[in-house]
Amino acid sequence: MQPLPLKLAPGSDLRLSLEELAQRGGISGFVLGVVGNLTKASFQCPGQAEPTVLEGDLEVITLNGTFSPEGVHLHLSLSDGACQVWGGHLEPGTIVQKGVDLLIGVLEQREGRPARQTAAAAPRIEIAVLPGCPWCSRALRILRTLDLPHTVTTVNDDAAFHAVQQRSGMTTFPQVFLDGSAIGGYDNLAAMQAAGELDALR
Repeated sequence: MQPLPLKLAPGSDLRLSLEELAQRGGISGFVLGVVGNLTKASFQCPGQAEPTVLEGDLEVITLNGTFSPEGVHLHLSLSDGACQVWGGHLEPGTIVQKGVDLLIGVLEQREGRPARQTAAAAPRIEIAVLPGCPWCSRALRILRTLDLPHTVTTVNDDAAFHAVQQRSGMTTFPQVFLDGSAIGGYDNLAAMQAAGELDALR
């Protein structure tokens, strides 16, 4: 196990940043420690149909769980301005305020694993999202619920926005790609789910 410090800048999405790190680096591991604050937190409480969303000056208390190129499973606890503690399953839309410092433990890659194996197993679905976008969160929830492998690109600046726009010809988010071609946004993904067309992508 190799410890790796990670600093997230203001405006970063806590969950999507870890997903992107795991996918781009092809790494797996778990969260060892965290300190920082948030302007917005989105987390799923047991038995609730939709995530709970809090906004304000929020202090991170704990973040526990695992990450890999296939996805993340993270539990967040935090304190609001009244020192009331909240917590649940970390969802997209959890936005860093001044900064979040993480220490993650990266598991060593298995010996003898061919380097090209990761590329060959690259997910067919790609999704570009904006931090704090509710439609992006819903699209990601569809993919996670169906356990569909996918890569996530978080658009944090103008350069990333223009790069994705040139690929898709779209200006709205999320933007979903299948085998490298744009298939639309949340409505298109939801329609494919309703028609059962996503099941074949598992």
